Amino acid sequence: MTSTFTLTQAPPVGGRRQLALTGAVTLVDGRRLWTELLRELDGSEPIALDLSGVTRLDGGSAALLTAMLHRRRDAGGIVDIVGASRETARMLTLYDCSRSVPCERATPTHPGVLAEVGNLSVAAVHGGRAVLGFVGDLAGALVAAVRRPRSVHFGQFFHLLERAGADSVPIVLLINFLVGAILGLQGAIQLHKFGADHVLADMVGIAMVRELGPLMTAILVTGRSGAAYAAELGTMTVNEEIDALRTLGQDPQRFLVIPRVLVLALAVPLLTMLGNAFGAIGGLAIAVTYLDQPTVVYLQSLQSALDLSDLGTGLLKSLGFALAIGLIACQRGLATRGGADGVGRATTSAVVVSLFMLVVLDAAFTSLFTLLAW
Repeated sequence: MTSTFTLTQAPPVGGRRQLALTGAVTLVDGRRLWTELLRELDGSEPIALDLSGVTRLDGGSAALLTAMLHRRRDAGGIVDIVGASRETARMLTLYDCSRSVPCERATPTHPGVLAEVGNLSVAAVHGGRAVLGFVGDLAGALVAAVRRPRSVHFGQFFHLLERAGADSVPIVLLINFLVGAILGLQGAIQLHKFGADHVLADMVGIAMVRELGPLMTAILVTGRSGAAYAAELGTMTVNEEIDALRTLGQDPQRFLVIPRVLVLALAVPLLTMLGNAFGAIGGLAIAVTYLDQPTVVYLQSLQSALDLSDLGTGLLKSLGFALAIGLIACQRGLATRGGADGVGRATTSAVVVSLFMLVVLDAAFTSLFTLLAW
């Protein structure tokens, strides 16, 4: 195979022997490079190595060259690099191990408890600052959107609505049906012992409409749409598409965040109503099959047990859940740093934080409605 470099003798400079390395120096010819360097750099006389003719120097060859130079210098010889281009000098510097600094990175030590607490505290402060900045930017974007509604990007609104709403219908109906059936089966076993079969519709209907329907639907939306929003915006952030939007004079909050939050605010209550209905149907299936209860009896009990306040309570919860999911997912996505790994961390963080906030909001809503009922 034809060699891509040559190492030749050059006319002496200042009484020193001079070698000239020319051509493309790559690791393909690494063995020959090492052999010729061993032969030509033998001895302790001062040598000047001219690299002005090097057209290419890859990392492997740079490592071999610097290793040979250090080997000869350790043996008492002097080798000076002359004529290196900026790129060649950069590669040599990159692979040059200083005598006072080890080439290999030191094994990291496990931080102590105080260091972990400090790191978590600093991360919490930075996270809180990022959230406050996001809220401030969103507030400004909302004011601008109210003043100029056409500045909000609604071009993908129906596409986003289809993804967050229509595409979620099958899994939402299935999960809520199974939850209603499980709740009905557990209740039927206990109620049948006391001859209270007619109360099953009350228990399943109220539990689904007030608590389980909104919460289960929100959890499913978090896993589907919340994670998708965080991943999409995170990828746009690391690919500098968000910076490109700002360069074009577009506000990312109005262009990306507001349409997604509005879509969830519309889709989640609608999905919750469908989920409530199928949860009640799941309870009906248990009442008919396990308790031999007529369908009309179950539906009449369900109608008498529920009123508009129960439906409003559940829908208000679902609206709060939707806003929390949309805002958290978009904030985590826009705060992404660190390439593909950062996108994964942002998506995981968005899902975990959203689920935590769903439970907190559910507890807060339930406590508030209980106080108002008294």
